[in-house]
Amino acid sequence: MAHRKPGDILLLVTVLCMVATARGTVSTSDLLDRVSEHSDMIHSLSTILSQDLDSQLPPVGRMLLPRPSMCHTSSLQTPMDKEQALQISKSDLLSLARSLLHAWADPLLFLSTSAMTLPQLAQSSVSNKIQELKQHSQTLGDGLNILSDRMGQAAQAISSLPYSGGNDLGQDKISKLINLHFLLSCFRRDSHKIDSFLKVLRCRMANMVPEMC
Repeated sequence: MAHRKPGDILLLVTVLCMVATARGTVSTSDLLDRVSEHSDMIHSLSTILSQDLDSQLPPVGRMLLPRPSMCHTSSLQTPMDKEQALQISKSDLLSLARSLLHAWADPLLFLSTSAMTLPQLAQSSVSNKIQELKQHSQTLGDGLNILSDRMGQAAQAISSLPYSGGNDLGQDKISKLINLHFLLSCFRRDSHKIDSFLKVLRCRMANMVPEMC
């Protein structure tokens, strides 16, 4: 009998959990706990990745980094803080989280292939983490889809935020690191928003007072 790799076992367990969730055997409260765990892990990974790349970027490279306003998701109007998030309906809050996550499907695929073209030092520390980001993002997306089905039509709406940044990081080492760092910094910002929205949503679904959220 062939031995399964740890990653294969984790994927199998995740799939089985999602099947059980889709059949309604997992409560909405437990589902919110699970998606919050994934969103927290995604934000932690994106932070570590940004730090990894920042340590390899020379000072001149930091000066050339694009402004955050150039992120492809910047056009989406989102709450600025927890107080604003508490004023938005629960369905709209979930819709915002899903829209942000959906907007990163193509860029994450691009990042995973582009990381293989980096210099060896950067590649070894970045590529595996990007693959983890992809896996957790896909699992989170599945969970949010199930959650949106339970919360009604408003929660199922997704804003279109197409990625038009191209499929080329550049030809030289500095350009590649700058462009990769910029994309990951955008993803880190959005993953923080997603994580924050889901934590506020989990709190509100539990009917906790705003001060406890």
